[in-house]
This record gives sequence, C-alpha cells and structure tokens, in this order.
Amino acid sequence: MSLKNLSVKTKIPKFLQNKLNDKRVNKIYKRFEKSLNINEKFAVAVSGGPDSLALAFLAKIYSLKKKLIPKFFIVDHKLRKDSTKEAKIVKKILNHHLIKAEILTWKGRKPSKNIQSLARKERYKLIFAKCDKLEIKHVLLGHHQDDLFENFFIRLIRGSGLKGLISLDKRNKIGNKNLIRPLLDQKKDELIFISKYVFDFYIQDPSNEDEKFQRIKIRKLIKNLQDYGLDKKKFIQTIKNLKYSNSVVKYYVNENLKKNTFYSVNKNEFILNNEFFQQPHEIIFRTLSEAIQIVGKKYYSVRGKKLENIISRLKNNTLSRVTLGGCIIEKVNQTVIISKEH
Repeated sequence: MSLKNLSVKTKIPKFLQNKLNDKRVNKIYKRFEKSLNINEKFAVAVSGGPDSLALAFLAKIYSLKKKLIPKFFIVDHKLRKDSTKEAKIVKKILNHHLIKAEILTWKGRKPSKNIQSLARKERYKLIFAKCDKLEIKHVLLGHHQDDLFENFFIRLIRGSGLKGLISLDKRNKIGNKNLIRPLLDQKKDELIFISKYVFDFYIQDPSNEDEKFQRIKIRKLIKNLQDYGLDKKKFIQTIKNLKYSNSVVKYYVNENLKKNTFYSVNKNEFILNNEFFQQPHEIIFRTLSEAIQIVGKKYYSVRGKKLENIISRLKNNTLSRVTLGGCIIEKVNQTVIISKEH
C-alpha cells in the first residue's frame, strides 16, 4: 500500500455522515469528541436505552474519524423475561448501522435484593473479562448529566463523604480499566434526540418507573426539587467545587503513600510507618483503603464502616491481626503490614 493511501482518512459511510451533518447532532458530537479525547482502541457498553445508543453512534463516528478500533458490548442480564429478545434486536439495529456488537450473558442465579447494584458489578465483570482478552483498557459508559445529579443524592442518602458524593466522574479507574463517561456534560434530552434521529429506536426499561428501586425514587425527588426551583446550573457548579476540594485531599493521599509507606512489588506487600497514622483522618482512611485495594487486587474499595473500625483499633493498639478485602492487616511493633490473604 502506498504512503498516499495510508494517509487518507477513514471515510465515514454516507448514511452515517448524513446523520452527522444535522446541525444539532453535529453540535452534540463536537462536545463528545472534545470530552472523550483518546487515541487508543476502546470498548463501549450498550444497553439499548437512549443514552447508550447515542453513545454507540457518537463512538462509532469518533472511531472512524480517529481510525481506532472500537468494540461494542451488549450485556443480557436475564433479569427480565424479554431481555434476550431485546438484546438481539439492539444488536441487529446496531449492525444495520455498521456498528458490530457482541452480546455478553450473565449466567447463573439472579439476586432478589440489591439487584441494580449487583447487576452493575456483573456487567463490569463481563465487559472487563472481554477487554482483558482484547487488551483494551478504555471502557466507555453512557452516563449523562442527569445521572450526575442522581448519583449525588443517592450517595448523600447513604451518608457518603466527599469522595462518594462526586464519585461519578468523567474518568475513573477500576483495576487496570479506565471507565470513561464522555456524556456527563450532555443532557438526556439530547441523547434521546440522537437515538430517535439516528436509529428511530430505543428500549424503555420498565424498571425506570418502578419505585422499589432507590434510583427511581431519587429521580422523582429531583423532578420535584426542580419544580420548587432547583437550579441545575448552580448544582453543577457545586459539584465542581466539591471536586476541586477532593483534588486537594487526593494530593495529600498520594503524599502519604509516597512518604509513609513502602510497597514491595515482589511480595505484593505494603509496610506503613508510624507517621502514616499521624495524618488527618480522611487522609488515613483513603490511603489505607487504596493500599488494601492494591494488595487485594480488588475492583472496588472496602466498606467504610469496617475500615473505620480497623483504623480506630490500630490507633488504640487493640488490633494485632485482621483480614479485610482479601488482605491480612497486622500490627508489628510501630509498623502495619498489609499482605495478600492466601
């Protein structure tokens, strides 16, 4: 192949280009492109809802423009009677638009409690396993501006601290995977428009109206607050301010890790010196949580209450050895050793 041919940009198929030429779609795409800003292959999680279908279209255009290899995954949770049928329909519609998708199925017994949270964890597990095989480290998710608000209130009700309140960010890391949410500054109405305009289709999940799920109760609460004058623009600014504060805490967490711990790669073991526990409580809490996550090789942080108890016991010299998050935590003289549980 000649150098001339190699330099030619990947051509966007005409019917996709025609969709992109729409003024409103193009404006949304430009905001998406600026928000995503990666130059490596990536995976996209598609549910069939308007948010993820809009994400699939925007990601497909992005991959063509940047000459990247995307992978699209539809997870069939088998939590509803028609889930498999719906997954096949979504796959067919995406394929019709030159978006090749693969269905991943959640097998085995299904939970009767905490369904949405466990389904999310299983969804990540299935997608991450595929990404490991394909050596993909970036996973795109369809969370949008409304999800940002919902997450804040859900965490507020749970009594979360600063980190929890602003946990839905454009970029998070779970294990060795980068979770990217390039739609966080997009409104849900815009994504519904793209789904209708591009695909003339999207799935309406009946659970989105079921008030037995906390998220749906929160969604309706936010709607009521808007009716009473909640200003979303000011609310976004509040979340930004909290993120600025969180970045300061993160800086001191990293300093605590650098100055007051020693990590042995060969042993996969952290040694914490006495100064580690002379920091403000939030710094101790987060640094210890991160160390346990690294040694335990877990996707998620350990539960806050358990960690609070361990910190208290370590400070009071009433703990000699305990297990948490797949790790052994033991006090040895003036140091604490965190090693992998076997």
